[in-house]
Amino acid sequence: MAKIKTKRKIVTIRHSLFHFGSAVQDSMIKEPYSLQRLFKDIIAGITVGIIAIPLAMALAIASGVSPEYGLYTAFVAGIVISLTGGSRFSVSGPTAAFVVILFPVAQAYGPAGLCVASMISGIFLLIMSACRLGRLIQFIPIEVTLGFTMGIGIVIAVLQIKDFFGIDAPMPEGFFQKIQSLAQNAHTFKWGDAVVGIVTLATMVLWPKLRIKFPGHLPAVVLGTLVAMALAKFCGQDVATIGSKFTYTLSDGTTGNGIPPVLPSFVFPWDLPGPKNGELIWNFETIQSIIVAAFSMAVLGAIESLLCAVVLDGMTNTRHHSNGELFGQGLGNIIAPFIGGITSTAAIARSAANVKAGGTSPVAAVVHAILVLIAILFLAPVLSDLPLAAMSALLLVVAYNMSEWRKVVHLAKTAQRTDVFIMFCCIFATVVFDMVVAISFGIIMASIIFMRDMAKMTKVQDLSIHRSLVQGIHEDFHVYRINGPLFFASAERTFRKIRHEVEGAKGVILHFDAVNMLDAGGYHCFSQFCNDMTKRNTKLIIAEVNYQPLRIMVKSRFPETHPKILFTKSLPEAIEKSNTCLNDASDNKVAQQTVKA
Repeated sequence: MAKIKTKRKIVTIRHSLFHFGSAVQDSMIKEPYSLQRLFKDIIAGITVGIIAIPLAMALAIASGVSPEYGLYTAFVAGIVISLTGGSRFSVSGPTAAFVVILFPVAQAYGPAGLCVASMISGIFLLIMSACRLGRLIQFIPIEVTLGFTMGIGIVIAVLQIKDFFGIDAPMPEGFFQKIQSLAQNAHTFKWGDAVVGIVTLATMVLWPKLRIKFPGHLPAVVLGTLVAMALAKFCGQDVATIGSKFTYTLSDGTTGNGIPPVLPSFVFPWDLPGPKNGELIWNFETIQSIIVAAFSMAVLGAIESLLCAVVLDGMTNTRHHSNGELFGQGLGNIIAPFIGGITSTAAIARSAANVKAGGTSPVAAVVHAILVLIAILFLAPVLSDLPLAAMSALLLVVAYNMSEWRKVVHLAKTAQRTDVFIMFCCIFATVVFDMVVAISFGIIMASIIFMRDMAKMTKVQDLSIHRSLVQGIHEDFHVYRINGPLFFASAERTFRKIRHEVEGAKGVILHFDAVNMLDAGGYHCFSQFCNDMTKRNTKLIIAEVNYQPLRIMVKSRFPETHPKILFTKSLPEAIEKSNTCLNDASDNKVAQQTVKA
């Protein structure tokens, strides 16, 4: 038996940790890979790559680092995660959801701290995969999910105001402090940046109405760039660009503006620049803060990637492997920081675009990654001329889409008040504090309310009042049917009610046929009730106990600690047993009186 258990453990570990290529294998099993599928994947990969290149840079800037960090992330994630994850349609890379976590880390600890945190988050994701926690995503209520996604959308939108309008303002850590800083520095507004941002945003909004099967990200950015060039030439308005804000230094000492036109090189994450391009001082406080941030990244990455996989399952009528997806995400987040990448996860918008463009396998995500690499090598000077206002406009659209305000409004109109309260509390907590606080608060509140509602569902029915249901029962016996789970939130109230009503009774029958769950708290209350009945010399019979409660009783040695409690297989048998008990007690009493006489 020990050998069998060991083999099972080994198989489980292999299945969860070494799920390499599961998505590819699954696609091959269902349909042989052909030139036609390859062509579809190439087209889909190019389409997603066109979307990913500007978004990856914009998200890196929003996260507080140089734009090349986002491109490196998209390149690594597009290959590693797609080939090792559990969803063959997912396209991974930097996502907007992470901005609220990454920006404070980048501000406090620079690229070094951010990349180390990304690497540690990958380790956490591997642990989640090994512990098979992939299915836990289904236990996060919809009101919590909508709450923190809406909150993230609000935070991202506020972060984009600065570059969208060209405002020269510091961005402190707190949300309200950011609003205050933007308001105080509103006079530094540059109308040239605002025009570029508005043109880019308008193009993104109006593009779908043209019904052109080509993503609007590239046309919007190109148009915004042309407007910026026209403003600089004819109006003397210098619009801030990637090249004017960011600089780089190559290993040979060469410096330049914008994006370095070279392959990403291997680097230890802790050797990257610290805050304000200085050196990061490693101490206990720094390590503690980075580990906390890494855990937040891992939790959000797991939620985001698994939600994305569920959405893709609905679009493609397929089924993902949740623990395999966590493994792929963990591996990608461990590898990416060693070439300058930041935290990544499956991106719902890019993954959905992949499916709509005809992607059939992880090859599409690999093609998208190759296109990102080509852009780094050959289009770096062009990418460096992209206006920051245009990047901000892209992220405003992303923030609007991820907020899912229509679902928020629908839930606010149709759901019960407690769910609406939880959702708005999650929005507030995400905006004012952070995403982990919001999720933790939301899940705890939802769990408490759920337990309260479940406790209310446990009912006690006195069958003694309906003599037709318990024919033949002695008038001094009470019969109660318990309907619902007996757990810590419901058991005390249930047995308190019965204890009060059976005062002075000679016997009690508890019909357990509708008790489907008994936990430790419920068992404790039940055991106390049995002790009270024994002290009162009240006969207690338990009828028709289901498997789970019976298993708990046996494990807790109930028959040994309560030897006077009787069990029967059915209610009629319990009624018959009750009459026998009373007759035996009556005979014993007569015998004792005779002996005394």
